[in-house]
Amino acid sequence: MDVTERAVREICTDAVFERGERYLAEDRILDTHRIDTTVAAVVSGSRQYDVRVDLAADGFDPWCNCPYDGPEACKHIVAVLLRCADDCPPDEGRRLDASLETADADDLRGFLRETLATNAAIRERFFARFGESPTRSVDDLRAAIDRQFEERNPDYFVVFEPIDFSEWFDLAGEYRDQGRYASAAAVYRALVESLDENMERVDGAYDHFSQRFTRALDGYVDCVTAGDVDAGKTTDAVAFLKDRATSGTPLLSEHFERAATELEETLTERRDH
Repeated sequence: MDVTERAVREICTDAVFERGERYLAEDRILDTHRIDTTVAAVVSGSRQYDVRVDLAADGFDPWCNCPYDGPEACKHIVAVLLRCADDCPPDEGRRLDASLETADADDLRGFLRETLATNAAIRERFFARFGESPTRSVDDLRAAIDRQFEERNPDYFVVFEPIDFSEWFDLAGEYRDQGRYASAAAVYRALVESLDENMERVDGAYDHFSQRFTRALDGYVDCVTAGDVDAGKTTDAVAFLKDRATSGTPLLSEHFERAATELEETLTERRDH
């Protein structure tokens, strides 16, 4: 979990590293806190940007909602990681655990219910883990994701800044943890469709959106080939990917072709066995 200058340099360009150093020296990091290995921070730039890094992940799994569209990490992420290298914020995980252990059960239940009633993203994850929630249709999920594009820049068709899709990746991860691969596949497919359809409106932060697309596509392929997804649905998935390779965003066609080939090879292996 050690953060070193060398490790930070490996995830950014030299120019970005220098800008991150300058941001750190200028005290632009307004707030940091850590739970376990995840550090969240606010960094002041042309406006305030949210940053998240995982100190235990390969490459720190960084996220920032700034419009940076260059290769690898942005200066805000670099500044936060360099702060962690110099003076990592204390882990509040134990404090959180202690508060949970001493909280009154009824008060805790009331707090949780109030939070779930007002936060749709957390509510979805709660049902995925603890309830018998039905799988939402791809169309319903897609509509919700599309709204994020509409709300990002409501006065213009073009989207200039990154969109945080973490609630959807978290939801898919929750389904995967519960072994509900068909439900996870629906979330990933909705992300894939929405990103494919909306990529033409992206002007800036291309690297951010392409990385999320690749992550969603890989997750979709993994889940379609997993336990509770039958061969018929796998065949349908291949057809979907092949159709997107020819009708979707040309920039993404090779990714769809690769995914379709991977699924076809899996189907062949299953038939042979």
